[in-house]
Amino acid sequence: MNLSRTLATAARVLRQLRHDPRSIALMILVPCLMLFLLRYVFDGSARTFDAIGASLLGIFPLITMFLVTSIATLRERTSGTLERLLALPIGKADLIAGYALAFGAVAVVQSVLATALAVWGLGLDVTGSTWLLLLVALLDALLGTALGLFVSAFAASEFQAVQFMPAVIFPQLLLCGLFTARPNMQPILEAISNVLPMSYAVDGMNEVLQHTDVTGNFVRDVAVVAGCALLVLGLGAATLRRRTA
Repeated sequence: MNLSRTLATAARVLRQLRHDPRSIALMILVPCLMLFLLRYVFDGSARTFDAIGASLLGIFPLITMFLVTSIATLRERTSGTLERLLALPIGKADLIAGYALAFGAVAVVQSVLATALAVWGLGLDVTGSTWLLLLVALLDALLGTALGLFVSAFAASEFQAVQFMPAVIFPQLLLCGLFTARPNMQPILEAISNVLPMSYAVDGMNEVLQHTDVTGNFVRDVAVVAGCALLVLGLGAATLRRRTA
């Protein structure tokens, strides 16, 4: 992987995003809006917001980054941009890393704003450090970016990219422990949830919510989410086609 080519790709993607205000609004503002609505849905029960707000602080960025990244990458493929780029002396890893770096920069802004709003604007009661909460939120957003880059390789249109959401995101949302504790699930579903990265994203948020110090479980959860993001990025580079079908 060549650093200069990776940075050049990231800069190009950021320039394109600058001229796409709707995508920027979706990535940066929508998670904040969802948290705001969630807080006042449970206006009469602040404890409910404290119980699920931290988990959704990680889930909302993951979903929005997945959606925008998959569609934006597919748009470049169908327009022929990716094919022209790959005809140049640039590796697949350079291209995927550049996209991940560009969307990762947006994910940093998104995570900072969402975390600040939840903790200081909406009064989310967190026992642990706000910085740890931000770390998990950022890793979740990066995981969403990696998943979006990966699934874009298997979609032929933007509509198909959106169709991957029920297949990739919704099962994780149901099994991540947001609605009920994972040990209370049917054993087969619990076993499936144990290999899904969103489960560890929710567990990591809950560790920060409940403990003042960094726990061993928190380190495990963060390592799993980060490792899954890197693994999926590697798979995205391996499945990237040099020619558009």
